[in-house]
Amino acid sequence: MFETFIIPVSPMMIRTRYLKASLMVICISGFLTVFYVWTRCGEVGSARHRHMPEWDTKKIPNIQDSYVGDPIERGANDLQGYEEIDCHINGEFTVGCRKEGGEVYLPFSFLHKYFEVYGKLATYDGYERFEWSHSYSKVYYPKGKYDPRGVFMYFENYNVEVRERVKCVTAIEGVPVSTQWEVQGYYYPTQIAQFGLSHYSKNLTEPEPRSKVFEDGDKELASWEVPLGASLSRVLDAGAGSYVAQFNSPDSLPSGVFLKVDHVLDFILSLNLKLSGNSSFTVVLQNREKREVFHLHYIFSDLLISAQDQHIYHGIGLSSGWRRITRDLIVDLQKGLVYQNKPKRKLSRSKFKVMGLIFRGSGSLDNLTLSSSEHLAQFYDAARWFVRHQDPSTGGWPNPVKRRVAPGMADLEPGWYSAMGQGHAISVLARAYHHSGGDPQYLRAAVAALRPFRVTSAEGGVLSSFLGKFPWYEEYPTIPASFVLNGFIYSLLGLYDLKTISSPDYVKEAADLFDQGMSSLKRLLLLYDTGSGTSYDLRHFTLEFATESSALGLSRHTCQPTAIVGHHRPGPSPHQHRGEMDRVHEWQTGCPQLMSP
Repeated sequence: MFETFIIPVSPMMIRTRYLKASLMVICISGFLTVFYVWTRCGEVGSARHRHMPEWDTKKIPNIQDSYVGDPIERGANDLQGYEEIDCHINGEFTVGCRKEGGEVYLPFSFLHKYFEVYGKLATYDGYERFEWSHSYSKVYYPKGKYDPRGVFMYFENYNVEVRERVKCVTAIEGVPVSTQWEVQGYYYPTQIAQFGLSHYSKNLTEPEPRSKVFEDGDKELASWEVPLGASLSRVLDAGAGSYVAQFNSPDSLPSGVFLKVDHVLDFILSLNLKLSGNSSFTVVLQNREKREVFHLHYIFSDLLISAQDQHIYHGIGLSSGWRRITRDLIVDLQKGLVYQNKPKRKLSRSKFKVMGLIFRGSGSLDNLTLSSSEHLAQFYDAARWFVRHQDPSTGGWPNPVKRRVAPGMADLEPGWYSAMGQGHAISVLARAYHHSGGDPQYLRAAVAALRPFRVTSAEGGVLSSFLGKFPWYEEYPTIPASFVLNGFIYSLLGLYDLKTISSPDYVKEAADLFDQGMSSLKRLLLLYDTGSGTSYDLRHFTLEFATESSALGLSRHTCQPTAIVGHHRPGPSPHQHRGEMDRVHEWQTGCPQLMSP
């Protein structure tokens, strides 16, 4: 007989066996799931790569702060809750996108180029966000009625000399040298005028500048360090009409006459200077954080700018007479660093100090000053440039570079005139005439500048006609005509300034040109409406074929003068544009509704 044994099984043993079985099932399921997803990701990613053509086919403006991120890496599921999906664009090509629930996300690098929208990543209080904009220009609204004697539009917000396309502010003329269409550098009247108008406007809107006079030969006498063999004395100079500091430091000496300054925050140097041949002066700057020392040399030469390591050279010309020199030392330093192709960086004025000045050779100086600003001096540098360099036979300021505007148009050969440049220059000269108390040289130059407005583009002027009926002042006097909008509006502003400020003898001519221009603007403005923006010009009417930047409405420029300083600015919607033009017209004339019949 067999005995029956009953083995007791506790509830704990049953639960343990159940848990082991469950864990095994979960592990096997997890492994199979991961293996399946891994194999599918590789197949989908490679398949999508195979049929995604290149969509980056449009040329985009070089915008410093635009976000144009890299295309999404296909097959890289670093985020949770989304899947990759193809976006087929108008049946033409495919872009890699991402899908999350019912939403589909396109890469901004594609949107930026396809729709000409702009954006950038910004951080506020430690949190990052993406800022989207339909324009990379800022629209400013009028603070009051426009006054030709006051601030020019919104130019107090602009610093022309720090633009990348400005090679330097020449120490010979005191105005910017441009590299926009020629890397060697040239004088571009439009940019010189913007430089002057910006400083005139800043003078009216900024606080009274700080200023410290170090040496005037009479009341303010500096403590100069004069090496053995050199000399410095104060003498009465007949040409200056005052006491000046006269120095002499032979070339044989290792160092010149030195003035220790140790001055911070104020970096606008101004002085009256008279040098003999082969003489110079040097400003020593120091970065207070990095302890780097830089030498800005201002030499008796026609050189624009040169640099080597920490030594930067600016020519002040070959004149042996008295001259007034005004220099922004930080701008001069920055342009010297850019000249050497060093990494671009914004120089913080708070991190620098002026250590001292060194004078070599022989000459005289007076009113040696460091200030926080010298806006009026820089404005008059621009105004005097226009007086000195105006062509007496045409009344214009020629652009000395070749300009290719668009395919299908004849190139503009060196010597062409611009209605925008003429208008800007007139705005400068009108303000100089007013501010100087009626100096006739500025009024004469402004009135003479009206001549190109009466000469057709084909004959070397700036006048064209739309359909043979509507006069238009061309920023670029191309053949066929291009009818650029923003340059035309700026030319009208110059005419308005002159007719308002001019003496009664000259009002009628400027007023007639302004009135016929405003009449054309009222009738043609809607032709620039693309439905989603504002066209830069009317090439889509004047050329046999439509160009990309005009006909397709892809170049939506801020053409109203309340928004632009330069060219090629994307702009607001047509309704915003028309409303803004109404405000500008009322702002100028007191008459509402530019666009009304």
